[in-house]
Amino acid sequence: MTYQEFLEYILRLENLPSLDYGTIGYSTLGEPIYYAHYGNYTGKQIIIEGSIHAREYLAGVLVAELARHTAETSPIIDGGIYFIPNINPDGVRLVLDGITDYYCPKLQEVLLAINDGNTDFGLWKANINGVDLNVNFDALWGGGSQNVFCLSSGNFVGYYPSSEREVRELIDFTNLVQPALTISYHTKGEVIYYGFETLSEASLNRDFLIGEKLSAVTGYTLVRTVASTGGYSDWVSMKLDVPAYTIEIGDPNLPHPLGIENLDTVFDQNKDVPITAFNAIAND
Repeated sequence: MTYQEFLEYILRLENLPSLDYGTIGYSTLGEPIYYAHYGNYTGKQIIIEGSIHAREYLAGVLVAELARHTAETSPIIDGGIYFIPNINPDGVRLVLDGITDYYCPKLQEVLLAINDGNTDFGLWKANINGVDLNVNFDALWGGGSQNVFCLSSGNFVGYYPSSEREVRELIDFTNLVQPALTISYHTKGEVIYYGFETLSEASLNRDFLIGEKLSAVTGYTLVRTVASTGGYSDWVSMKLDVPAYTIEIGDPNLPHPLGIENLDTVFDQNKDVPITAFNAIAND
């Protein structure tokens, strides 16, 4: 799969009349971070995002396909669902296309150095700065069990919280929307993580009950988050105190990166997640 082929899944959402389409902002290299919105803007809103880790581009394709499916099959809802398929455009391009003339020569040198001279970027998680976006949020930043503190293809927390443009764009957009629930799609494991460590018992119970509904429609195991900090779901839980889930798609026995050949399976498992999540908070 090329980056252009990946992007086509997102760009074609613009042609669906039941979706609004736009950008939440731009990546480090100036690439648009697209969103599609289903429903109205007066009721409760939820946010579903994917591909914050570059090698997990299948999650971004899935989010785009969930937007399409929701727009084509769902009833009118009193509220809205924001789908943001690709938080990390620069990283996904690097994974899918490798080093090309898109990058200036000095940036190519830096990327190759971070990747230990390996021209295969298929396992790259970070953004184009070598920062793992999903450990860069200001939510007990730097306290995760797998965090690293130097430029890396994955797990580098950055030099300070929210140092990366993509993270700041998502934070600003989330603060603007004030969602009642968020879902972050990742690969792999067929599990649903919930319950950041700062939450009260009441909030943990609330999130568990909604998580059970998501588990029921996906068949995935619901798991309490442990030793994870600095992620988007962590930040949403800590700053907004609303239900925030990280859903890991794909057979855990498959190697990274999970390719497009897995789309049919993960789509079938997750196609009812957006409406199930929305209905869970709609009358709360």
